This record gives sequence, structure tokens and C-alpha cells, in this order.
Amino acid sequence: MLAGQRALTDRMVLPVWMILLVAPIIGSWLGVLVRRWPQGRPVAMARSACDHCGHQLGPLDLVPLASFALLRGRCRYCGAPIGWFHPAIELAALTIAVAVFCVDAGGWQSWIDASLGWALLCAAWIDAENFRLPDLITLPLILAGLGVTWLYQPAALYDHAAAAALGYLGFRLLDQAYLTVRRRHGLGEGDAKLLAAAGAWLGLASLPYVIMTAGLIGIGMAILSRRPGGLRREQLVAFGPALALAFFLWRLFGHYAAAPF
Repeated sequence: MLAGQRALTDRMVLPVWMILLVAPIIGSWLGVLVRRWPQGRPVAMARSACDHCGHQLGPLDLVPLASFALLRGRCRYCGAPIGWFHPAIELAALTIAVAVFCVDAGGWQSWIDASLGWALLCAAWIDAENFRLPDLITLPLILAGLGVTWLYQPAALYDHAAAAALGYLGFRLLDQAYLTVRRRHGLGEGDAKLLAAAGAWLGLASLPYVIMTAGLIGIGMAILSRRPGGLRREQLVAFGPALALAFFLWRLFGHYAAAPF
């Protein structure tokens, strides 16, 4: 009965190909959030304007990806370069949609996974620029993960709830141990909350793999971002982007890793 109801609701959902159409629009909105939220600026009501001349942008200036290409990356009012941030985050949002479109079977799961990917993209970008993972994203992700588990895998709810708790406590204890030894924090509380969200979505069995994958990605990011002269002890590297990417990869491809060869 439950499977039949789920199939009916999956047929009622918007076609999965529409994810590809809305992805750049979502990416454009995420770009506004990434830029304005850390500064405490309004996100919903304020009009977009050129950073150089302050001219308010019209609808033709705000078409995701297309406006940047047609205007050749410059403001049509003052000619100043727009910069690559907005097309980059719009392309990143589209990449997430393409990955979901290629991997998922469609229905609500595709929209859920795409929404998760976009939320992780926003959190990761904010952390990369500000060394801060916003509670505005991490805490709802924990609740959303438990809610999705309750809807689609009710028998696994306790496992996922335990994974969320252990993920948070594990990272907090690890940070306290690092603080005791090195006299400085090694992990932020936001990292612990993001790992708790990963536990809520993926369950206990996936947590070690998420942590291992995030560690490898983090090492690679640290090497790529090293300053001249190599890595230094005081160099800060945001762990949120690595953890967010590992989280999303295991959400999409974890079932392949678990499948027998």
C-alpha cells in the first residue's frame, strides 16, 4: 500500500528534467545568499545592483548564465567586469542537477537530492569564504534528513538519528582533544553539525566513509590552496566544502559502493 501511494505521488511530481531548467535560477539565488548573508544584508527584498556603478539591474541583466554570456562578462551600464562568481555558482548548481538527473530514477527523490545538493553548495561556499557554516542551513538539514528517512525508510529512523547524534558528538570531542593538545580549534561546531546532517541522511554505516572521503578531499584542497613555500601550521583551510562534497557524493553514489561486485 505504501509503495503504491509513493508511486502515485512520484507521478504527481514535476518532471525530473525540469531540475535542469531551474538549477541556474537556484544558483543565481544562492549567489545572492552567499554574498549577502555573511554581511547581514537583506536577501529577499533588496534589488540587485552593479557592484561598481550601483545601477539597479533589470530582468534582462539577471538571466542566469545567458546574461553573463551576452554581456561578455561586463555591466551594460558602466562596462565594468562582472566577475566569475555568479556564473560559477550557477554552473555549480547546474552540475548538481545534471548529476542527480543521471543517477536518480526520478520522482520525488530527484528533487530531494537536488535540493540537498544546492543547500550543501551554499553552505560550502559560505564556509570557503568566511570559515563559517551557517546554522540557517546545517540545522534544517538535520531535520530534513530525519524527515526524509521517516518517509522513505521508517525502519531506519533510529539508526539515522543515532548517526546524527554520534556524528555531532564525535566531531565535538575530536575538536576538544585537538584544543587540549594544540591550544587551538581544529574543527568548528558547524563542521560537527554538518556531519550530524550527513548522519541523519545516510545512517551509521556511511559515516566512516563520509569522514574518510572528506579527509582525502580536504588534504587535496589544502595542497591546492597552499601558499608559496608550502603549507604552514597557521594556514586555515575550511573543512566544510570537503565535508559537504563527501556527504553529497555518498548520498548519490553510496548504494553503488554497497553493491556486490
